Amino acid sequence: HNFTIPSLSLSRAESSAACEVCEGAEEMTEPLQQCRDWLRAYFCEPARTTSLPLPPFHHPLLQQDSFTQRVLWTLLREVKFGEAVSYKQLADLAGNGRAARAVGGAMRSNPIPIIIPCHRVILSSGQSGNYGGGNPMKEWLLSHEKLQKEKAAY
Repeated sequence: HNFTIPSLSLSRAESSAACEVCEGAEEMTEPLQQCRDWLRAYFCEPARTTSLPLPPFHHPLLQQDSFTQRVLWTLLREVKFGEAVSYKQLADLAGNGRAARAVGGAMRSNPIPIIIPCHRVILSSGQSGNYGGGNPMKEWLLSHEKLQKEKAAY
């Protein structure tokens, strides 16, 4: 089957961000619609992400019982929007505090970045560390979450 993945375009208005999701030419399946809706909310209305269903995860890495799978699911459940955690802290949360390097490997293996928020895992020093999408992207995602969290607090 051929299908078109919807694209997400973001534009900045003078005082607010506007988002538009461009529909694919073909009918989208329910999982793609859920993914589109979740990503739209993440970028445009982050508070809604907690009330939306996550798209189903069928990637084999997320199905098998492994430390990587535990780390990714722990990150998804425990580290909320606008928060950050060190590799060591995430290793502790996943049940093996000595496995900070293995957490780095799990982040590199993440099949669905942003939805499983590997950009929220930073160095113990507070520096952002590396990111598969590039360090400028990681910095942007962390800044986006910080800004949106601050806006929601007002």
